[in-house]
Amino acid sequence: MSVTGSGPALPTVEDTEAFGRALATNLRAGDLVILTGDLGAGKTALTRGIGAGLGVRGPITSPTFVIARVHPSVVDGPPLVHVDAYRLGGLTELDALDLDASLEESVTVVEWGHGVAESLSEDVLEVTLIVDPATEERTARIAAHGRRWEGVRW
Repeated sequence: MSVTGSGPALPTVEDTEAFGRALATNLRAGDLVILTGDLGAGKTALTRGIGAGLGVRGPITSPTFVIARVHPSVVDGPPLVHVDAYRLGGLTELDALDLDASLEESVTVVEWGHGVAESLSEDVLEVTLIVDPATEERTARIAAHGRRWEGVRW
């Protein structure tokens, strides 16, 4: 199953974080979320919102230089594994992070993961953040792949 839909307009960082909090209500341990968008599109802000919605320990910042961070839950929920695949050279380097060891018990969010991280799970939620260059307003597009997302409404 594959479902694609337009998400909300996200004119501010606060709107992007609020969208992440709302998105988190549909997430559970084992979920893989791939975030796609240009530099500055709001991928880390969206992840901050997801983390807030999941109730994980922060702060959530871009993991560009550490590649991956684990944020444990403070509310007895799943931890958040936040990965930045921007500097990775492909699936081999992503696989070297051994994410599949924690994939089943965590919500895993991979920034810049399109074309790299899809093979980590049969069920993938991809959120693409699109920035209008004229207004700088962001829009989210959601593509859900796999049986896990059957019946989930966005």
